Amino acid sequence: MLELLICSLLTVLPDYLFRRYRQGKRIGHEINFFSVWYELRFGITACFVLTVALITTIFYYHPATTRVASYFRTVTILPEAGGRVSGVNVVNNQFVQAGEVLFQLDASRQEAAVETAKAKIAEIEASLAVAATDLAATSAGVSQVEAVLRQAKEDLARNLTLRERGSAAVREAEIERLQNQVAQREGELEAARARQASVQENITVLIPAQRSSAVAALEQAEVELAKMTVVAGVSGRVEQFALQAGDFVSPLLRPAGILVPQEHVERDRFVAGFGQLTANVIKPGMFAEMGCLSKPFTVIPMVVVEIQDVIPSGQVRPSDQLRDPQDNPRPGTVTVYLEPLYAGQADDIPPGSTCLANAYTYNHDQLSDPALGLGEWAFLHMVDTVGIVHALLLRLQMLLLPVQTLVFSGH
Repeated sequence: MLELLICSLLTVLPDYLFRRYRQGKRIGHEINFFSVWYELRFGITACFVLTVALITTIFYYHPATTRVASYFRTVTILPEAGGRVSGVNVVNNQFVQAGEVLFQLDASRQEAAVETAKAKIAEIEASLAVAATDLAATSAGVSQVEAVLRQAKEDLARNLTLRERGSAAVREAEIERLQNQVAQREGELEAARARQASVQENITVLIPAQRSSAVAALEQAEVELAKMTVVAGVSGRVEQFALQAGDFVSPLLRPAGILVPQEHVERDRFVAGFGQLTANVIKPGMFAEMGCLSKPFTVIPMVVVEIQDVIPSGQVRPSDQLRDPQDNPRPGTVTVYLEPLYAGQADDIPPGSTCLANAYTYNHDQLSDPALGLGEWAFLHMVDTVGIVHALLLRLQMLLLPVQTLVFSGH
């Protein structure tokens, strides 16, 4: 409507003034409701053409969008394992610090597993003390068998010496008996040493391995027990938290609530989606203006800091069907990142607010080029000038936004 009024001042109004004061035609006589088209056909046609050209120029070189928002991250409050709630430590909308306990789950089974693991460690340590006693006993047994074997060897050596001297007091049966006794004692010594080595292996290898396995089982049981206590991973505010003792929560079926981190909210960055037709117009460093529903009657100067180099509608995920372009639901938008031109101007805008934005083509650097032609110079001047129309439209929208929202839509 504003563009039509401006164009009519340059077309319809001069046409009317010419016919009124040059041709002498009067409203209500020669110019009436039925003859207005014929009498002002040149002005009306020129107004229509100029309005279309002006609107096209404005919306192409100074694009606008109603899809602007500041996104923020949320963390789902979920336990690592399902269970029944035994205690709740926070309430809804409470600010919590990282590491603060949110709620506990029933951990009777995990506590029993921890006690069992501790008992197993105590049992293994007791077996280590018993093994030390067995080692002392087997060492004493080895010493005893060595002494008996030494005595048997001395008796056999004495009898062999007497036989070599030809003594009649030595009998071959006695020598054979002593030889068999020495062999028996040597076998007993090997068996005693084997028992001693077995006990030593238990002390140095088996029992430490059993103790390490029991300690690992205890650590695993303690980890499972720790999972029954849910803590805040980051500092933030708890939202949609209506948990009570006795409720059942699960990482797959039922979360406990949402944690909105406060330190990671980008209050000075907004994401805007402009039409694909403006992809060649919007550039980093381009000036813009923004107005939000949460801050009416306010227009914030912005600047384009970054442009996403892909359009979301072209995203492909692997599946068992080939993607057909005709199935695209709607054309994607060019994702543009905006930041306030002056720091702090958008700090009081809540994250997630819906906003409007205009971006303005800025040709000052090109207009300062002395080699620029007259026609191009005039066109660039016209492009920069008509941006004021879009700026006025944005301000008019911000003025009418509360009325339109509260009165006509009822929200």
